Amino acid sequence: MIIFVDLEHECVAATPAWEESFARRLRIQYRLEDIAGEPCLTQRYFHVTPALVHALNPRAVVISGCATEITYYDEAKLAGLRQVLRDAAQPILGFCGGLQLMAQTYGVEIAPMGPLAPGQPDPYPEWDYGQGMRRERGFMPVQACAPHPLWDGLGATPLMFESHFWEVKSVPAGFQLAGTTAMCPVQLLVHESKPLYATQFHPEAYEDGYEDGRRFLANFFRMIGAPGA
Repeated sequence: MIIFVDLEHECVAATPAWEESFARRLRIQYRLEDIAGEPCLTQRYFHVTPALVHALNPRAVVISGCATEITYYDEAKLAGLRQVLRDAAQPILGFCGGLQLMAQTYGVEIAPMGPLAPGQPDPYPEWDYGQGMRRERGFMPVQACAPHPLWDGLGATPLMFESHFWEVKSVPAGFQLAGTTAMCPVQLLVHESKPLYATQFHPEAYEDGYEDGRRFLANFFRMIGAPGA
């Protein structure tokens, strides 16, 4: 079994974006099941605790991205998931907001990438998330800056989907930086002794013609011994 943690804040449920958010997470669940070859159970972030993970004994925990800034969350509702990240009893893979939550849990700052320079045009005027800020959006090359099985078969600059304007400001103690971009240096973190992995990019958002993300996920599931990979 794979546990897929839906990190999206419950405030989104009261907006028109909820249906799109729900459909996207259901699609991710199916993709994880297909690639891992195992059932995938979606759980809201505030239900995920060490006791739940121990009871379900999943092969891995995968943490979604989110459209809500982590600082907006009630820390009491994040406490269980943060402890799961500290315990790292099973392999954990975080995407985007999942990376930021993992890095923050391990003691480093997360914050916006910063404002656009005065007079600098917004390259994504149609995207209403983080307007006026530096952002990464769309399929972009990520530099594999350290060898790792997650990069197997992907070359030096795989194309991954980006959708964020917050970033992790430094590499937490005990982690290795394994992927980077010029605009947002922390793109892939791998813990040196715990089974913790996290991406700023979205490997789960692959498309026809942009399938490096699927290969990345297959590498992850193969690395942890999932039957489908």
